[in-house]
Amino acid sequence: MTEVFACLWPGSEFARNRLDQVTRSLRLALQNNKFLAMESGVFSLRVPREKIDLYRFRDVLLDAEKLSGKDKFEAISAALAQWPHGVEPLSGPEGQWAAVRREELRKERMKALQAQFEAALRAGLDEWMYTESDRCYQDLPDEPWLFRYYLMQHGGALSRSKLNKAIAGWRNRFKQQPDGELQAIIDRLCGKTPRSRSPLAHVPNQLPPLGRPVLGREAELREVVEAVRAQQGSGRPAAVVINGMPGIGKSLLANRAAHQLRETFPDGVLFAELGGFAGSGSRPADPESVIDGFLAEFPVPASPVGLAQKTTVLRSLLASRSVLIVLDDAWDDQQVLPLLPGTGASAVLITSRRRLDALRADPQVTEVLLRELDDEASTALLQECIPQAQRSKSALEVKAIVEFCRGHPLALAVTVLRFDGHASAAIRHLHRQLKVEESRLEALDYGPSQLSVTAALACSVEALSEQARSLLWQLAVHPGPSISWSAVMDLGTVVEEMHADRAVEELLNANLVELRLDRYRLHDLVRTFARQRIRPAALDTEGDLKAETIQRVLEHQLQNVWACDQWLDGQRSLPVGEPSGITVDRPIGLEDALVMLDDSYDVSLRCTQLSIEHGSRRHAWLLPMALVTFQWRRHRLTDAERFLGLACDAAQQSGAPPVEQAMAHRMLAGTYWHQSKFALAAAQLARAVRLSRQDASARGKLSLARSLHTLALTHRKQGLEAQAEQAHRSALEVYRELSDAAGAAAALNGLGTIHHDRAEHDEALVLCTEAHGLVRETTDRRGLADVLRTLAGVRFAMGEREPALELFRRAVVIYRELGSWIEEDRALVLQADALVLVGRKAEAVVALERVMSLRESMGGKGLAEVRDRLESLR
Repeated sequence: MTEVFACLWPGSEFARNRLDQVTRSLRLALQNNKFLAMESGVFSLRVPREKIDLYRFRDVLLDAEKLSGKDKFEAISAALAQWPHGVEPLSGPEGQWAAVRREELRKERMKALQAQFEAALRAGLDEWMYTESDRCYQDLPDEPWLFRYYLMQHGGALSRSKLNKAIAGWRNRFKQQPDGELQAIIDRLCGKTPRSRSPLAHVPNQLPPLGRPVLGREAELREVVEAVRAQQGSGRPAAVVINGMPGIGKSLLANRAAHQLRETFPDGVLFAELGGFAGSGSRPADPESVIDGFLAEFPVPASPVGLAQKTTVLRSLLASRSVLIVLDDAWDDQQVLPLLPGTGASAVLITSRRRLDALRADPQVTEVLLRELDDEASTALLQECIPQAQRSKSALEVKAIVEFCRGHPLALAVTVLRFDGHASAAIRHLHRQLKVEESRLEALDYGPSQLSVTAALACSVEALSEQARSLLWQLAVHPGPSISWSAVMDLGTVVEEMHADRAVEELLNANLVELRLDRYRLHDLVRTFARQRIRPAALDTEGDLKAETIQRVLEHQLQNVWACDQWLDGQRSLPVGEPSGITVDRPIGLEDALVMLDDSYDVSLRCTQLSIEHGSRRHAWLLPMALVTFQWRRHRLTDAERFLGLACDAAQQSGAPPVEQAMAHRMLAGTYWHQSKFALAAAQLARAVRLSRQDASARGKLSLARSLHTLALTHRKQGLEAQAEQAHRSALEVYRELSDAAGAAAALNGLGTIHHDRAEHDEALVLCTEAHGLVRETTDRRGLADVLRTLAGVRFAMGEREPALELFRRAVVIYRELGSWIEEDRALVLQADALVLVGRKAEAVVALERVMSLRESMGGKGLAEVRDRLESLR
């Protein structure tokens, strides 16, 4: 009784009547005398066992002891759910008795948590283990047993220095040495041979040392480990194929995964270097010899002869064992298949530069394709060997080196070795070497360690057929970064008797070409290697193969961009001509055209640059002209300005007719106009007008009308109202002479805008209504949206607010359908202004949120202004 009193009223003098009063209150609250009894001065609460969380916790744990695998894990988890993390038992009572009891209960929970981790390990729940081991390791620093599970999941990702620091910290904190299981994990992480589980049994462990950490491969490492553990216990061996381009880190990942998995295979690990791509003068390992090496690790009752017998004996041995097999650098399926276990609890990890199709066809086989490291992991790998104090000095060089290496682990490893321990000047020197394409491959060789990007790539290229080598060289001549199927097929027609479809399949199989988002891609280092180190036989027999390849690349891109542009602006004409020997992927509508141009935009820019570098004047002015409408709609104005300036020069140098030169200057002016560089736009338009007047044909007159109309729009922005009105009227006269309804509507709309500026709304309404009547009978959707936008502003100014808002809405819908981000942005801003004035703030917020999204897509200019307006409306 005194203990209960001390817990309830610590520090107070014992008073029996006070305790009796609480007893009566408790009995009344429970409304059942059986729940509370007092015998010989001892109070007992006889609450049903299932009503007490501690008893529920203990009972579920007791039941869990009868289970195994995932069922046991889930039962322990259910028990721990009765006692959530962070909930302190007996949090109310004070005094020594309560403190001692709390500590006992805390230890009881920790014991259950440890049982949960062990059950998860045995059930192969790696994702849970990966997450929870890190969380608990951080949240429960006073629990020494957690270190074992943390190292299992995260030790492989630690650098050697961080690993040693963590081990030393654990020893110092807990003043103890690792037990056998923890020491075995530490030994494996440090590359030491683990202690045998039994001195009487021979357990093979052929794994190479761990090597360097696999930075940036945490997700792939988990995928490999989880795939193996998920298959364990199924009665069929797990198989994981890790493939990717040369030097991408397949062997390193497989070795790291094998070390992490080692503990779950009690009968050992077998390792074989298959030498599939060991280089010229070396042959891939014979499967029979590999099996001989495996069988030597086990007692074999007979001496099998021949590959078939040895395969049978190996599978018999493995059927009753749990062995992990690592097959590194496989040549093809036929080399691997005899080495695979048939049944049992074993597993095999296979690395290859090739896609092993026979294994990939098996749904039980997991394929892990390694791609480039991201910039964050690449930077971390390079900076690891740079002292902290020097990192800021070399930050720009490191960033550039990361870009040149493009996430290629072998290239990054070579750069680390080359400037490890050197002054920052050595890093700058390496950066200068990498900047020059001719010296880039040489810079990525490191003789002392025999690490070489060139050698790694050469082994794969040597294994290709002549046609595949020729196509790889052509793909390197293509400026990239990606290429469509039809463009690959067009390249194949340059080389006589080339089967481009088979050749590209071979390159895909060798992981020298990657298919991503339905386009083929070369890594930049593969591109550099192919340009410098491959000389196709066709170079000696097909004339000027390089020039023909470049012309085919440029013509393919021009024809395909032009086919898309016809959906964006059907009013324009360019002297592109009909495709000859070129495959055109024609879009099925405007949306499809925009998607195709989005996908190939970088290719179009690089092709334009290629045309300039190789003096193809036709493509140097036609490609930018075919692309400019898309660039306006996607706000790619800097690119448009850069290449249209060159296009104007190329059009003149190529002897293009004055009308076509005028069109180039007009497109450049339109680009300046969208950038609010109105003086520069006016100068280009003045040239376009002069050039157009040199051609008296209908085509020349149409060019003149368009140039005058655009000049009028520019003069209005310059505040030159009279000149703008005169240019619009001159354009209108020519449009009417040509019976061009869409052009006349545009000129009338321009005049209406000028009257609207003067607050002459009646005159503006007459002109814009006439423009609307003309344009709606044409197919000019952009022109219709322009007229609707002007009409909306005029009607709003005249007090016709609801009709005006409907006109704004219709204009916005059309601009959005056309994919014209700039014009949709402008119309939405006007619409939002009108909505605010009529008190419809919620709708204005929706409009401005869309403006925010558009401006983010267009580079972020003007975002702060829109954000401030939104905040004022909310």
